[in-house]
Amino acid sequence: MQRARSRLALLSPTWAEVSDLPSVRERALELLETHPLTARDALQLAAALLAAEDRPRDLPFVTLNTELAQAARMEGFPVVGR
Repeated sequence: MQRARSRLALLSPTWAEVSDLPSVRERALELLETHPLTARDALQLAAALLAAEDRPRDLPFVTLNTELAQAARMEGFPVVGR
């Protein structure tokens, strides 16, 4: 457990956290109209779009979920994993 916490502390400065939850929720609802996603996947993709500041080509999207990968590609993300 301590090793995982140390790794998390080491990696945390390298990621972007999205804290504008109303915007994430609004964007997720829009994505659900466009893509066959679960609510959680739509939230993940919405947060990624906000983190990318609507320039998804600049931010790789990592997922092993086939449907989420397809939606991310359609939104313009380079996808890693599937």
